[in-house]
Amino acid sequence: MSSSRDDFGIAFRSALLQRGAAQKFSLISLIILAIIIFFLDTYNLKFMNPIRSVINDGIYRVSLVASSPSRFLPNLTEGITNLIGVKNENARLKKELEIYKLKELNVEYLTNQNKNLKKILETDETLFEKNIILSKVLIDKNSPYLKSIIINRGSQSGILKGMPVMDKDFLIGRIVETNYLSSRVLLLNDLNSRIPVTFGKNGVQAILKGNGGTKPVLEYLPEGYIVEEGVDVFTSGKDGIFLPGSPIGITTKNKEVKLFSEPSQLSFVKIDLAKKRKEDF
Repeated sequence: MSSSRDDFGIAFRSALLQRGAAQKFSLISLIILAIIIFFLDTYNLKFMNPIRSVINDGIYRVSLVASSPSRFLPNLTEGITNLIGVKNENARLKKELEIYKLKELNVEYLTNQNKNLKKILETDETLFEKNIILSKVLIDKNSPYLKSIIINRGSQSGILKGMPVMDKDFLIGRIVETNYLSSRVLLLNDLNSRIPVTFGKNGVQAILKGNGGTKPVLEYLPEGYIVEEGVDVFTSGKDGIFLPGSPIGITTKNKEVKLFSEPSQLSFVKIDLAKKRKEDF
């Protein structure tokens, strides 16, 4: 009997300690049940054993239910905290991944630039001459008719107006404007570009005029002259600006010249500082 009372007392105290037992109805109900069970249990009636068992089970269930919020809320709070932590960690990792991707793209760009520069250094021995300087293309000013580029060399490097600009061994234009640290290059396909050229076995003389397109046009040809396709075109040097014999391109149909160097694909160019050119055109 004392054991039963102890079990009931433990269950009763446990129920009272839970948050749910703070409610008046639950507390009064438990007190009434406790008084009834106490008096009935005092007389040690046999029919009370199953009743006592049922009541104890009920009290245990009430205690379990009453204690559920106190056990559930900490778990819920911990779960929400972990979820927020995982979300923040994912955001941080995503940001780091974007940074690494950007760095990888920058490395790829620099690698390609170095490869192009290495090809130029390996294939062009003239770059080691004192009068040849290498320059990087900064801006490509491309419009329907005006074709020019800005390079990262200027008067500080000895660049003067009128100097020829080459891509490897191919003429691509001339310096038309100089600044202290930069210069503008007028390309051969610019609408304002005109240079004397020669081509063919007979050394035919003509003027190569830019038309804003990809292929400049041969003008002032001998009367009735028919231009054959596949003939190399060179500078004639008659204007005193360009040295004679610089390769430019190859003749095509309609008196056009396909340039050896694609103007839209320029990354590095070289300038010959050997001689000062004329500044007026």
